[in-house]
Amino acid sequence: MKAAPLVRGHEVVIGLETHVQLHTRSKAFSGASTEFGAPPNTQACAVDLALPGTLPVLNRAAVECAIRFGLAVGARIAAQSIFARKNYFYPDLPKGYQISQYETPVVQGGRVPFTLGEQRRVVALTRAHLEEDAGKSVHEGVGAGGEGLSGIDLNRAGTPLLEIVTEPDMRSSAEAVEYARALHTLVMWLGICDGNMQEGSFRCDANVSVRKPGAPLGTRREIKNLNSFRFMQQAIEFEVNWQIDRLEDGLTIEQATVLFDADSGETRAMRSKEDAHDYRYFPDPDLPPLVIESAWIERVKAELPELPGAMAERFVRDDGLPAYDASMMTLSLPFARYYEAARDACGQPKLVANWLMGEVSKRLNAEAMGIEQAPVAPTVLAALIRRIADGTVSSAGARTLFAALWSREGDDVDALIQALGLQQMSDSGALETLVDQVLAANPKSVDEYRAGKDKALNALVGQVMKASQGKANPAQINELLRKKVSR
Repeated sequence: MKAAPLVRGHEVVIGLETHVQLHTRSKAFSGASTEFGAPPNTQACAVDLALPGTLPVLNRAAVECAIRFGLAVGARIAAQSIFARKNYFYPDLPKGYQISQYETPVVQGGRVPFTLGEQRRVVALTRAHLEEDAGKSVHEGVGAGGEGLSGIDLNRAGTPLLEIVTEPDMRSSAEAVEYARALHTLVMWLGICDGNMQEGSFRCDANVSVRKPGAPLGTRREIKNLNSFRFMQQAIEFEVNWQIDRLEDGLTIEQATVLFDADSGETRAMRSKEDAHDYRYFPDPDLPPLVIESAWIERVKAELPELPGAMAERFVRDDGLPAYDASMMTLSLPFARYYEAARDACGQPKLVANWLMGEVSKRLNAEAMGIEQAPVAPTVLAALIRRIADGTVSSAGARTLFAALWSREGDDVDALIQALGLQQMSDSGALETLVDQVLAANPKSVDEYRAGKDKALNALVGQVMKASQGKANPAQINELLRKKVSR
C-alpha cells in the first residue's frame, strides 16, 4: 500500500469515533418514541428524565442492530457484555450520567474496507458499543453580549446509539472521509441507521495528531460532531496545519476537545480533553449483563443482505463493469436493486450503469430525492436502453425521451418515441442523400480530412446530424462519410 504523503514534513494520524443513531421505534432504555421533529420535550418519558423510582429496560431491537453491524464487519460479538454509567454533568443530561459500555463492548474488533482512488484500503475497528444519546441544548438569538434565549430539548435523550471506534489507521483527511463514506453506506445498507447527517443520525468525532516520521504518536485533539463529509475534510486539514504551526513555533499541543466553525473554516478549543478516568465509569447497578446466545447471532447472520463490497465484486466479475462503476452501483441497497432490475430487463449492464451514473443521478440530485422516488421504473429505463441498443433512437433522442418519461408524460417507451418523433433515421438511401449534400457544401472539411485532420470528420458528422434534425444514426453516418471521403 502506498504511504500517504507527508504534510510539511509531518505524518498525520487520524482515528474516528462515529455515533450511529440506531433505526428503532423506541429509545435505548425506555418506550418513548425516537421520531425526529416532534415539538421540544414531548418525547421524553419518566425514564429519560431520570425521575425517582424509574428503571431502564434494554431495547432488544437496538442490540440486534449492533449484532448486524458486528457480523458485517467481521467482528467478535461478545457473548456477555456490560453496561456502565459514564458520569459527566451537562445541562442536557438529566441523569448526570450516560448509560454506555466501557470495559466489555458488544462488538469487538472488525474491519471496514473502502477504496481511495485506485487503492483498496482497510481500517481496523477497536470496538462498537451501545449507549444512549444525550439531549440537545438549543440557543436562539444568543449573541456576544449574552442576549437571547437558551433551552433544553430532551427528545433525543435516551435515543439508542452505536459508537464505532477505529484504530488510528488513517493518514490523511481524504482517507478519513472515504472511510466515513463507506461506513455511512454500510449502516444504511444494513438498515440499522437512516444516515441523515443533517438530523444528527450519523456524526463523527475525529482524533487528529501529527508527528515526524518514525516518532511516537503526537498529542491528539478531538474534533467533535462533524455531520458533513465536506466539513470533516476541512476541519481535519485546518487542524493538521494548526498543530504543525504550533510545533514549528516551538510550542506544545495540549490534549483538547475542539469544535469546527464552518463559517470561518477553523477549529476552536471547547474544553480540555477528558480521559476515561474523568468519567468515573462503573457498572450500572440497574442493568444486568447483556447475554447474547449463539442461536440469536446465527439467525441474524442468516438474515444479512449481500454486503456492498461483495456485491460490487460480483458486478465486476459477472456483469463486466469497471470497478468504479460497480462501486457507484452499490452506493445504497435501493440503488443496487434498481440497477439489477434494469440490467435483468434489458441485458445491457454497462449501458444501465452509464444511465444511472448520468441522467438518472443528475435528476435525483437536482430534485433531492432517492432512487426509491424516481418516477421512471427500472423496467421502463430498460425499455429505453433496449431502443438505444437496437438503434431505434439516438443518444440525443434518448435524452429527450428520458425527460418525457421523468415528467410522467407516459411510461410506454415505444408510444412516446412515435409521439415525439424520435425514431432514428436508419434508411441507407435517405442517409446517403444527406451525406452527399453535406459533402458538397463542405469541401474544405473534406480536404482537411483527406490531409490527415481526423477532427474534420467530426465536423461533417455534426453537419449531417443537423440536417437530419438529430435523427440520423451516427454509426451509419460515420461509415458512409469514411467511405465517400476516402475515395
